[in-house]
Amino acid sequence: MQDSSDHWRQTHLGRLLGHAMRRFDERVLALMAHDAEVPLALSNLAARAQVSAAHIHITRHLARDGSRLTELADRAGMTKQAMGTLVDQCEAWGLVTRGPDPLDARARRVLFTADGLAWLEAFRRAVAQTEAEFRASVGGEIATVVTIGLEAYAAA
Repeated sequence: MQDSSDHWRQTHLGRLLGHAMRRFDERVLALMAHDAEVPLALSNLAARAQVSAAHIHITRHLARDGSRLTELADRAGMTKQAMGTLVDQCEAWGLVTRGPDPLDARARRVLFTADGLAWLEAFRRAVAQTEAEFRASVGGEIATVVTIGLEAYAAA
């Protein structure tokens, strides 16, 4: 017999994971907006919600020594065109720049600027604080189990 209740639509694991990820990213961006080490222009963009979770893909996936656009898009699970749009915005904000690829004269690499590296360091601090807040909220043992479970699920 089928359950006629639609409760499952609001409480299934995928929905809960999505909500948790959005909450986590929103908290990280809020912390970055108030981080005194973040360049003022980037801090203001974050405070006015101009920087979104989509822009965080660049922060998460851009290698410190730079990445080709196709590599960056692949790591973020996005199309090259969508990543190109994000890179254009981040370049206009002074977060990244495009430079030559030392391995292929025809290719370009996306690189963090000095402000971008400051942003990356603020991202590291904000993620650490947000993870600590999560641990305090659910308890250390549950946080560890959640982390191990998500790592196993993602690796499968």
